[in-house]
Amino acid sequence: MEFEFWWLLGIPVFFGLGWIAARVDINQLISESRTLPRGYFRGLNLLLNDQPDKAIDAFIDIVKLDPESVDLHFALGNLFRRRGETERAIRVHQNLLARPDLPADEKAHAQYELGQDYLKAGLLDRAEETFHRLNETQYAAQAGRALLEIYQREKEWARAIKAAEALQDAGAGSRQKEIAQFYCELAEDELVHTNPEAAMQMLEKALATDRNGVRANILLGDVYLVKGDIEAALLAWRRVEHQSVPHAALVAQRLLDGYQAVGRKQEGLNLLRSYLAEASSIDLLEVIFKAVLELDGVEAANQLVTNELHRTPTLLGLDKFIEARMMTAPQEVQPELAVVKTLVHSYTQKLARYQCTHCGFKARQFYWHCPGCNRWETYPPRRTEELNVMN
Repeated sequence: MEFEFWWLLGIPVFFGLGWIAARVDINQLISESRTLPRGYFRGLNLLLNDQPDKAIDAFIDIVKLDPESVDLHFALGNLFRRRGETERAIRVHQNLLARPDLPADEKAHAQYELGQDYLKAGLLDRAEETFHRLNETQYAAQAGRALLEIYQREKEWARAIKAAEALQDAGAGSRQKEIAQFYCELAEDELVHTNPEAAMQMLEKALATDRNGVRANILLGDVYLVKGDIEAALLAWRRVEHQSVPHAALVAQRLLDGYQAVGRKQEGLNLLRSYLAEASSIDLLEVIFKAVLELDGVEAANQLVTNELHRTPTLLGLDKFIEARMMTAPQEVQPELAVVKTLVHSYTQKLARYQCTHCGFKARQFYWHCPGCNRWETYPPRRTEELNVMN
């Protein structure tokens, strides 16, 4: 009992020691906070109250009073850049770089931020020059990614390939798909200038980089077509089905035209029907519908659309169904069907879009490179309504 009694007497002692330690920490915190300028707290409070303009003014006053506050310079520069005031952000970071006493790591940081300022302002030449200076610093990887973005904006595809390969070699992740797309861009440029041999070399490099690159095989077929080798073009376009059947809708018209050119249009139509059976697509249906109408007549085209609407009920399919029905409907029903067709068609125009899976950017045409987020291969080859029905 005596042992337990002394333990009870020790509790107030330990409590007192804890209270003293807490007081020491609080006093130290108060002492440190007193060394901060009052404008700092005023600016922080304004930021928390969603008053960025007044907050910036408060921080500018602090920087004028204490030009040695490096961290505050960085915070101020970032605030200016986010607000679109790139000229002021550039001045802040240039002032930092002009300081002879700035440590090497802080100098690299300021250089990187200045490059971001130039990039945001659209001064790509200055941004490129600034980022190149960071090759041997801790910001080399971030600078490499920024350089890759610059080369893509400028459509400097050969330089983009080198930048992407450098990032890969530095261990910054695989860039195989992007590199393959850059080769495809070079191939398209060669095709525009009617240089099929050079285009084929670029596409061979694209496929060597990414064997699953659908775009490379599509363009390879286009190159063979320019050279007059239709059979080789058909073989290239048919390789798409082995990579991704849904993407076959992108080459459907090419395939049908190619088979027609060699006198085997029915064979081409049967091939497209097999694609449609495996992967429903309104774009593929459109191509097949016209071909069936020409080869097999109105009734066969009608039946095709009816079956597809039952299999995949969409408003886009309904639009095509009404179009088919109008071909065989009695004359007295035609005006009513025309009104319904107009209403449905006007609504389906909003649904007949492709949508980026990363940023949600919608477009009427299919893109390999999203205009919204600048990512590659983020567009599924189906329209938005079809994807919603499938999900």
